[in-house]
Amino acid sequence: MPPDQRGGRTVPPTYVDANRLWVDSRIRYEIGLRVEGAILQRLGAHGQRAVEIGTGRRGLGTRVAVERLGATDVTAFDLYPATVGRARIACADLGERVAFRVGDATALPVDDASVDLVVDFHALHHIADWRAAVAEAARVLRPGGQLALTEMTARFVDAPLLRAVSRHPADRFSTGELLAELRAHGLEVPAGRLRRAAGDRWIQAVATRT
Repeated sequence: MPPDQRGGRTVPPTYVDANRLWVDSRIRYEIGLRVEGAILQRLGAHGQRAVEIGTGRRGLGTRVAVERLGATDVTAFDLYPATVGRARIACADLGERVAFRVGDATALPVDDASVDLVVDFHALHHIADWRAAVAEAARVLRPGGQLALTEMTARFVDAPLLRAVSRHPADRFSTGELLAELRAHGLEVPAGRLRRAAGDRWIQAVATRT
């Protein structure tokens, strides 16, 4: 895979795509549940009717929404039927509070302004048109609703060592670019609701629909 260049950044080549080994690993799940979920809770994320984008095979964001963020009705979407099936099994103990469906984060089958919370656990940086996914999150959120996200920025995703073993689309975002896109769609991150870590490579944020 030759180097690519978009948005003024050169994207290093990928030689071996080992994404799945990490994305669905037990340690990744535990970090998300116990660390990232707790951070989003402290940042004030909450909502009863929720949507998760990009479930992964463990339904991590759905579990965090129910167990930490107060959700009582979660619809979770992923592109891949096998992934949806695995997530449904992993979250069977959550019962009728959750539903898993095949769906595209850039074209959600959800009514306008109909949910309190959208949860993103490292889905955006895997989505080719991440801007469209931000726009969809804004569309389905009611005024005052929240987008709770935990993400890796281009500083991490485009690092040569990671790119060598983990395929991602080009044109990944910096924190500033993500915040600007959120604002462009009426999603504001209030003071105190953004956490940057690892040299701005790992972020958590809670954006409110104005």
